[in-house]
Amino acid sequence: MRMNTTPTTCPLCGGEKQAGKTTFTVELGFGVVVVREVPATVCSQCGADWIDDAIAEKLEKIVEDAKQKHNLVEITTLAR
Repeated sequence: MRMNTTPTTCPLCGGEKQAGKTTFTVELGFGVVVVREVPATVCSQCGADWIDDAIAEKLEKIVEDAKQKHNLVEITTLAR
């Protein structure tokens, strides 16, 4: 039997954590990057969110690409 090691209780408010989506925003100084529809674990009570490492790596690449383009605003969705 395999145990689930992911806590299901939010450490911030005690609410229930569940799979969902979030919006990731980064201020770059010269502009902003907004990534919508990011898979995350989201607290149903307070809305706090957690992004796993594989998704975080994809977000880092999007931010690096946006820095190279030097756009004032870049809005995208996360392609899986």
